[in-house]
Amino acid sequence: MDISKPLKVVSVFPKRRQDLLRWDGWGYKDCKFVCENDFVSFVGNRYPISGRMENFSDWARELFNVNVADYNPIAVQPTEFPEVVGNKAFLVGLSEAGIDYSQDGMDRLVRSHGQTLTDVENLRKHTYKRIPDVVIWPNCHNQVVQIVELANANDVVLIPVGGNTSVSLASTTPAIYDRTIAAVDMTQMNRLMWLSGENLTACFEVGIAGQDIERELGKLGFTLGHEPDSHEFSTLGGWIATRASGMKKNRYGNIEDIVVRVKMVTGNGVLEKKFTAPRVSIGPDFDHVIFGSEGTYGIVTEAVVKIRNIPEVRRYESLVFSDFDTGVQFLREVTEQQLQAPSMRLIDNIQFKCAVLLDPVASWYTAFVNKLKHFYLTTVCGFNMERIVAVTLLFEGDAKSVAHHEREVYAIAKKYGAIKGGEHNGKKGYMLTFVVAYIRDFAWDMNIVGESFETSIAWDKCISLCANVKACIRRECERRGIKYFAVSSRVTQSYDAGCCVYFYLLFKHLDIPEDSLKLFMEIEEIAREEILACGGTLSHHHGVGKLRSKWYPECVSPVGVGLYKAVKKELDPKNIFAAGNLVREEHQPKEDKP
Repeated sequence: MDISKPLKVVSVFPKRRQDLLRWDGWGYKDCKFVCENDFVSFVGNRYPISGRMENFSDWARELFNVNVADYNPIAVQPTEFPEVVGNKAFLVGLSEAGIDYSQDGMDRLVRSHGQTLTDVENLRKHTYKRIPDVVIWPNCHNQVVQIVELANANDVVLIPVGGNTSVSLASTTPAIYDRTIAAVDMTQMNRLMWLSGENLTACFEVGIAGQDIERELGKLGFTLGHEPDSHEFSTLGGWIATRASGMKKNRYGNIEDIVVRVKMVTGNGVLEKKFTAPRVSIGPDFDHVIFGSEGTYGIVTEAVVKIRNIPEVRRYESLVFSDFDTGVQFLREVTEQQLQAPSMRLIDNIQFKCAVLLDPVASWYTAFVNKLKHFYLTTVCGFNMERIVAVTLLFEGDAKSVAHHEREVYAIAKKYGAIKGGEHNGKKGYMLTFVVAYIRDFAWDMNIVGESFETSIAWDKCISLCANVKACIRRECERRGIKYFAVSSRVTQSYDAGCCVYFYLLFKHLDIPEDSLKLFMEIEEIAREEILACGGTLSHHHGVGKLRSKWYPECVSPVGVGLYKAVKKELDPKNIFAAGNLVREEHQPKEDKP
């Protein structure tokens, strides 16, 4: 199957994305957790979760002293917006070039932020300091070239945006008040430019969202296989800009393994290789300058990617282990023997309970069966229900190879005393990844602050990292008088030399609820210092953005910062890509303007 002419894709994002997606949080407007008759339910039919969750309500009440009847979503959509910093010559240039743009307040607002707690609070309380002055929708590479030329000529700041799913403040509008800021919305640039079935490569415009890539490739019998947690809304361009990683990286690779060639419009021209080949030896690979540049070097417009045939078999499973340390040892041995399943993730006891309790209220028969499972785990297997953990697995391939792969992995699991938790739980654990952000927003409505942060670490430091960071967070919560909190961790990606670890912190501060975000930021910063002290990295795949930029110099060295700045000066001499990510702009005004 070959495609030689561009194929337009119907984007998940309408231009007025606020008609489909929430303006004040994560996801679709028609999907959310709600409280009805003192019980938590999930409404919407886009996810494999629905119905009333009595057990989850009880658990949240016990852990956070929350009465779910206190659920109080109070966000009011704004009708007034920050004044536009005008640039008539720039807008005239857009009009003359036939480039679509808008200065509507809501169009500007929904492209001014990412998905950090700071972003959500600013949206809900209308405390955002700066939003774009104009939103631009290019429809092809040449229009992006024109936009960049106009910005250079008129001293306009360009912020490329896709799904606005960043959790590092990378897509949050910088506090620049003396220049026009334009959000360049790439989501209408989403064509499949060409596809080669023989070479298993395809070229996409990078505004295409993850779910649209998989839908369109699926029609042709192919898959990209890149599924980050934000897969539904994040875009190919965003993945490249942040060096993203997906849940199935063990089979398909991280984004830098998937992308073959990148085209980027810089302030000094177009940067692009003039060939498509599996590998070359012609000096430094400048594509890797683009990966992780977070919108500060230019706008990526197109990318050639590797594709695969859709696997014959997709099979889910879950394994239950006695404790977290044992689960880590299992992952290490599976990785050492090069037997990783495409997705292989370890969740700790708190997340194990949460996943179980998200099941809707069960029938009497299902409840009876669950009691038998509890009896088997505790009495027969000798597991402590307060310590057990789970590994969720996804296998892909042809039926014969998957069956062989499963036998090898299960043989290792048996050595570590694991028992199978079933395909249903494996699939549920994988799919629930896509509703975690909905849980965070629901918790916010009950004054529970919750967020995650991640790192990567060598295998020999993984267990001590998890123990030390959790102890650090508990200590800081108690020092601040926070009585009701939960801290948990999971291992999401495995490598020969180490793994990726997520941490989650949720708490409710009863005395001073309005200070909860400030307290969270303080605790997260201390936890990040602990992560770095334990040998962890600043980020595995979320990126640096503005949120973690204070640590960037110590992570890459002064020489590294100098090299970044030198490349920035060459590619963007007039600093039109002044997003303020990675390295703070030295000329940027302080963020205290009223």
